[in-house]
Amino acid sequence: MKRLFTYLFCLFCVCTYSQENKATKSTMDVNYFAGNIALHNTDILHLIQGHPEGVIISWNKKTFGEEAWQQGFNYPDYGLSFAYQDLKNETLGNNVSVYAHYNFYFLKRNLMFRIGQGLAYTTNPYNKDTNHKNVAFGSHILSSTYAMLNYKKERLLDRFGLQAGLSLIHYSNANVKAPNTSVNTIAFNFGVTYNLDEEDPEYITRESKEKFTQPIKYNLVFRSGINESDLIGSGQFPFYILSAYADKRLGFKSAVQLGTDVFFSNFLKEYIRYRAAAFPEEGEDGTADYKRVGVFVGHELFINKMSLVTQLGYYAYYPYHFEGRTYIRVGLKRYFGEKWFAALTLKSHGAKAEAVELGVGIRL
Repeated sequence: MKRLFTYLFCLFCVCTYSQENKATKSTMDVNYFAGNIALHNTDILHLIQGHPEGVIISWNKKTFGEEAWQQGFNYPDYGLSFAYQDLKNETLGNNVSVYAHYNFYFLKRNLMFRIGQGLAYTTNPYNKDTNHKNVAFGSHILSSTYAMLNYKKERLLDRFGLQAGLSLIHYSNANVKAPNTSVNTIAFNFGVTYNLDEEDPEYITRESKEKFTQPIKYNLVFRSGINESDLIGSGQFPFYILSAYADKRLGFKSAVQLGTDVFFSNFLKEYIRYRAAAFPEEGEDGTADYKRVGVFVGHELFINKMSLVTQLGYYAYYPYHFEGRTYIRVGLKRYFGEKWFAALTLKSHGAKAEAVELGVGIRL
């Protein structure tokens, strides 16, 4: 781990110095982290050993108000991150991940909150013959989210600065393939920052515009993907979701939503059949309807052409009991023009993920 950190730090230095004569409005930072795996599920108790550690290298593009939305969010950064984590357990292996992230600033830009979403590769997932104890990761490719809260001081020594704080790193394949109990790491991090430009431009302050108003909009979304029940080896099946909802903008940044979902989850159809055959004492005959209909309320936070979606739903039509009647959906949308958008969302029941949803929709 120390050798890897030294190599990555040297690479970071070479990259930063190679940019010295270019106006990039960018920074780079290297953060070392160490902490613990949180015990969110007793099934992973045997996997928690030692104190996982790793390194995160990030490139950050600064904003200075060239576009109106930047001032509204206090001039955030956006960028890319690369992370390596040693989970301190041969059964779990090591994870390598890449992310797209945003940095948001508070307290005169001394407090930074970063949120990143990306993909991870884990070196040693579950295998029924060679690694049956790894119930956390059922596949090599995982979805990963990380959050970082740092106290940050730039340009303490020429272009170099320091930052330190807390990080949360989550790995899961969202039940694309069982098993999938997932892993959450809570860690302390300490890092070095480097400004690629000799000086920063001045922040642009725009005069406040008239109050943002917009009529109620109507949205249609089609979502799909594949997933598997918690029964290892039960098979991966496609799912389809049709959603319709109305939204009302509360201002430049956000909107509230009210709508409905119709779920066609083929893994649940197979699960119902399995339970009927394996547990006849439960009195099920395997013919229960696998479809579900939910109603939800939601919120959408608009950040330029991207938005963050959070929804809380309740199954109004719920013919078969599975994981409870409430569900949560969180994720990202990317708008293309005024009407069309793509979405990447995670649907879960509390902390229990059901599916990663890929969607396309229209806002009328």
